[in-house]
Amino acid sequence: MRVTVDTEQQTLTVEQAGCAREHALYSREAFEILSAEWLKLSWDRKYSYTFTWLGRPIIQLPEDILRVQEVIYKVKPDVIIETGVAHGGSLILYASLAELIGRGRVIGVDVTIRPHNREAIQKHELASRITLIEGDSAAPATVDKVRQLVHSGEMVLVLLDSDHSKQHVLRELEAYAPLVSPGSYIIAADGIMQDVALTPRARADWQWNNPMAAAAEFASTHPEFVLAPPLWAFNESDLTTPITHCPGGWLRRL
Repeated sequence: MRVTVDTEQQTLTVEQAGCAREHALYSREAFEILSAEWLKLSWDRKYSYTFTWLGRPIIQLPEDILRVQEVIYKVKPDVIIETGVAHGGSLILYASLAELIGRGRVIGVDVTIRPHNREAIQKHELASRITLIEGDSAAPATVDKVRQLVHSGEMVLVLLDSDHSKQHVLRELEAYAPLVSPGSYIIAADGIMQDVALTPRARADWQWNNPMAAAAEFASTHPEFVLAPPLWAFNESDLTTPITHCPGGWLRRL
């Protein structure tokens, strides 16, 4: 595909398979085309690795941070479970929202929590709202530890951001979906892997071996869940397509 931007004529032209289509440069269509290409480039350049939340690296796209915030404020979960701890920035984000809302606690699960990251999380001002569990996130023993921390009747939201291979995400979905409350979500992060599979920092098998594929397969066999990205809480534009690392990963429990 070839994309040509002409700022003088204010057009954007897409050429593909011998066909060319022209759009007004300042149209919604042009915005969506350029955003899709920007996502690939920004992912390859590790743009999301340039942000922190209250002092901890978060490794999330700013739009995804805000969309998750909107959902957390709407759902007001008692428990937020995240697999994949890394530097802990996401855990701190969820804990800060729980603090502002006045309810909720966070459980972070990872196969290996590096000592310096564990120390930084445990010394953080919001540490009292965070519990860390080390172990394979999909292993029965690990899941059982998480389950014991969730009480009957609590509103639960789950985010999956650890090993992004299709099979591991499927294992996580099967393990944690039963904990998700009706009206809440289990979110398989980084479905963008499918779209960036042919970029320099990726692998070709990501075209099928990715969280988006796992979420779609899970939804096809679990009618109590539906693939449904949340509606934007506010929108005075004509835009409807999110700029996200998590396409096709939002599963809402009916």
